[in-house]
Parts: sequence; C-alpha cells; structure tokens
Amino acid sequence: MNKLQELRQKRAKAWDQTKAFLDDCYKVSDVLSAEDTQRYEAMEEEVISLGHEIERLEKQLEMDKVMNQATSQGIVTSPQSTKEIASGKASPEYEQAFWNVMRGKNSGVIQNALQVGTDSEGGYLVPDEFERQLIEGLESENIFRRIAKVIQTSSGERKIPVVASKGDASWMDEEGSYVESDLNFNQVLLGAHKLGTLVKVSEELLNDSAFNLPSYIAREFARRLGSKEEEAFLVGDGVGKPLGLLSDNSVEVGITTTSDKAITFDNLIDLYYSVKEPYRKNSVFIMNDQTVKAIRQLKDANGQYIWQPSLVAGTPDKILNCPVLTSPYVPEIAAGATTVIFGDFSYYWIADREGRSFKRLNELYATTGQVGFLGSQRVDGKLILPEAVKLLKQKAGA
Repeated sequence: MNKLQELRQKRAKAWDQTKAFLDDCYKVSDVLSAEDTQRYEAMEEEVISLGHEIERLEKQLEMDKVMNQATSQGIVTSPQSTKEIASGKASPEYEQAFWNVMRGKNSGVIQNALQVGTDSEGGYLVPDEFERQLIEGLESENIFRRIAKVIQTSSGERKIPVVASKGDASWMDEEGSYVESDLNFNQVLLGAHKLGTLVKVSEELLNDSAFNLPSYIAREFARRLGSKEEEAFLVGDGVGKPLGLLSDNSVEVGITTTSDKAITFDNLIDLYYSVKEPYRKNSVFIMNDQTVKAIRQLKDANGQYIWQPSLVAGTPDKILNCPVLTSPYVPEIAAGATTVIFGDFSYYWIADREGRSFKRLNELYATTGQVGFLGSQRVDGKLILPEAVKLLKQKAGA
C-alpha cells in the first residue's frame, strides 16, 4: 500500500471516529463539556493535518506527472467528433460551477452557468449526474425504493387512474343482446411533500482539496432522507408527508393471530394466501427484525427449525419463496400490533418531483468555523391498489 492511499484511509477512519464521538456526546447533552470540546477539537485537528499531508503528496504526484510529460503532443482527438454535447444541468460546466459554489468559490461566470438550475427558494438544482448518484444512495438506504414503483413528476401533483370495478363477460342466447359491462375508474392523487435536512461541514475540511464533498454530501443526505422516507412510506399519516401502508385504512388485515405475543408459521401461510394469486408471484414480506427472530425460532415436532435462512451470499432470506425484508418502522410483536406486511409493493407508487435542491449557508455557522448545506426534495407515496397488500395483526390483549 502506498503512502498516499494509507493516509487517505487513515483520515477517513479518523473522521468517522470524530463524527461518532460527537454523536455520542449529543446523546448525553446538547452542549459539549469543556473536556469533550477539547477532545473533539484535537480529533478534528488530526483530520485536518492528515488532509494537509495528503495534499502535499498529491501535489508531488501532479508535479511528477507534469515533469514526465513529453515535450510535444500528438494529435489524439478525432477531427470530426459526433459525441453529443450535454447541456443544462447535465453539462460539465454546470456541475463544476455547482460544486464551486458549494465550496464557496464564487464569480460572475459561475453565476451565469448556474442560471439554468436556480430554484424558486434561492438554492440550486443538483447536477444530473449527482442526482443519479443521490437516487442510488436513497435506494440503498430505503428498502421501499427497491420494491415500489418510482415515477418522476414535473409538477406538484400527479393523477393516476385506477380501475375501481372491472367489466365482465356473460353467456347469451343465440341472437340475444349483449349485456353492457363497463369499467369504472377512480383517481389516486399524488402530491409533493417537502423533505429536507441540514448538514454542517468545517471550513478547513471544505477547503481541503482532497476532501470529496460530492461523495460525502450524497452519502449523508441519502442516509437521512432515505430513513425518513421509509418511515413515511410505512407509518406516515399523509399530513405533510406520504400516506404509509400501516396508516392507510384501505389496506385490509389478511389474518389476525390467535395469540397476542406470538406468530405461527400457519399464520404466515394464511397471510400468503390472503393475497390474490396474481400478486403473490412478486410479493415480499416486510417485518421488524425482532419479528424475524421470533419466526426463525419456530420449530417443528422434531425440534427442527421450520424456517431455514438463505445460504447463498447476496440472496435474500425467503418465506414461502418470497423475499423477507426488515424495517425498524414495522411494529414489534405486541397485543393488537400490525407486525407483518405482505404483498406486491410495485403497487405502492413513489412520485419524485424533478430536481433536488441544495443551498449553502455561509453566515449562520461562521462563528463556529462551519458551513451549512440545506438539501431538500419533494416526494409523495401512496398505495394505488389496496388489494395487492395484506396485513398480519396480533390478537388484541385481554
């Protein structure tokens, strides 16, 4: 391992330890003690010092590269390039200007380049390439985005036509009249609820050229927004946020257990068959991790575990050949609790309003040597076909 790579890994580890220390302190108190402040500043100083050393080595490598270049350059480009030139938020100029502003580098040229992505609230829409990176991050932090249907909207609302009642054929006499049987449609309305968070970064770290600001922001925003989205998609009340499955009165209980403190494998079989056959082939179980543990501990008459987890790396555990996903927002086993959700979640639609927005806050945290970054998105979610999902509910307590 070369020295530069070793220092980068050491700095990344030191920064993770610094953040973890600060998070632990805030769990105890909103204000750091003098001792904790001194320790945090020492840890932060180590990260900054490592950054300076990394910058020196990078400059050395860059200088070596320049010194080793040939004294003349050959023609390496095609005289007639047919490559399509990206424009707007997809252009390299916009991306470079966006991150220059985020790092605090400002000029008239940068402002002109950012005009195509200025939002109504004074922030800037993120570059297209970073948008894809952020969405990939949201998917990894949010189980719902992996199994639901995600659509893009350009306006605040999206009306989705849904068949409320289906037409039918009928037997008829020779030369008899056809019986009318029309389809009836309802509409599901998806809005655009605003979800945002604020991330603070020290000025020293921000000015460190080796600090990968896009990667850090994408990871941190994906973690925060993804967790909040998943909570809303499961238990959101629909007021200022998406309507979650467990708060949607149209979602029916497929089976109620006979015990308020346990789930049997027969209960899971009953839940499986409470969903109509066309939906079962793409269905998924979602439950709390503690519920998974309770089901794994179920044994047959011979003392053998009924459910055997997957032995293949990368393959999800399955019950009745359907994947099992976990979420901390599904209630644990308790009297009257809804503990398992089963169905085809592609009928839960997530509507992303195009354009996630970032804004840099220069003055708010200036006294602490930090810069704030506001990030926001507009999103809604709703189950458009209730019969595709059913719930398992525990028996109410005595």
